[in-house]
Amino acid sequence: MTDTQPLYDLAPVLELMLLGLVIALGPLVWVWARNRRSSPMRRLEALTVLTLFLTFDLVLFGAFTRLTDSGLGCPDWPGCYGSASPVGARAEISAAQQAMPTGPVTHGKAWIEMIHRYLATGVGVLIIVITVSSWGQQRRARRDGGQAPPLSPWWPTMTLLWVCLQGAFGALTVTMKLFPAIVTLHLIGGLVLLALLCVQAVRHTHSAQGRSPVTLSPALRWGLVLTALLLALQVVLGGWVSTNYAVLACTTFPTCQGSWWPAMDFAQGFQIWRKLGLLQDGSHISFAALTAIHYVHRLMAYVVLLALGLVAWRFHRSGVLPTQARWIGGLALLQLVTGLSNVVLDWPLVAAVLHTGGAAALVVVLTWALVSSRAAPAPREFSAPTGASRVSA
Repeated sequence: MTDTQPLYDLAPVLELMLLGLVIALGPLVWVWARNRRSSPMRRLEALTVLTLFLTFDLVLFGAFTRLTDSGLGCPDWPGCYGSASPVGARAEISAAQQAMPTGPVTHGKAWIEMIHRYLATGVGVLIIVITVSSWGQQRRARRDGGQAPPLSPWWPTMTLLWVCLQGAFGALTVTMKLFPAIVTLHLIGGLVLLALLCVQAVRHTHSAQGRSPVTLSPALRWGLVLTALLLALQVVLGGWVSTNYAVLACTTFPTCQGSWWPAMDFAQGFQIWRKLGLLQDGSHISFAALTAIHYVHRLMAYVVLLALGLVAWRFHRSGVLPTQARWIGGLALLQLVTGLSNVVLDWPLVAAVLHTGGAAALVVVLTWALVSSRAAPAPREFSAPTGASRVSA
């Protein structure tokens, strides 16, 4: 990128918005064609479920973009050197690639980065349609006395606002040159978006099927909540490992660098607001700091895997949420296998993408389990009727 190239160039905004609309038309037409004789509520349910699936795919492609070092494939935002596609930026990309053949800007990386942006724009359009449809259903229900959406329209509205915030973090990811804290927040934002859409999809499906949440014992319900919180913390730690490229700080298992407690610098490793590879004073981050980042994530993984296993086992033993129990157990195993593969097989791309995908899937499944269940009410204490006679000695 030349010194005169602006970080923000809004010239291609209208073209990108039009392209996002074109991309969204495919899912919209598909939903309408399959449900053209169904009620508007059924179409809204189908669109919400499909948008959840496409958002999961977007998270996976975002991981692929990051892991192939394509995050700066187009070093400005929202387009590529002021163009709506790498085709219009061939000369600039070629010059950058010739200057640094393995650098951040190449033709392949530019296409990966822009495809990610195209898909994100398409998902944004779908969420706009869901929001507008939800408010329309709410108004029709109040006017005609029909069926209201199972969730307040403020849910998709909040989801739309979150997408806008997520887009802002996407822009900052590029303009702040892969600032670790920003990239981690962008990853977390994608998973929060999945959770928001999952809540709506599950509630729509339950409403269509006439199902109510399953009653769990208070202990099991709280165990599920605690497991979800532990997973959220582990996702943050995993994002910090990935955005700091600390995966290969430990290349052996179960020890790290031949030790159960290797040399680590936690103060440097968890200094949050700094540039990639540097500390706040401008010096380079130490290997001991990268080791600390990696090892904390590994230690936390033992806790999370144990919690996931216990929840899956308790679900199975209690005979509740059997589908979610199988998914939790299978995804926990996938995370173990892909996590080990990243360490001992030198961070293969397939395993790294699957590891992020497994984390995203666990967020969806645990959200699904939370929305599909509720705690059993506490038993009321027995009280004698007023005026009841006492038995005297």
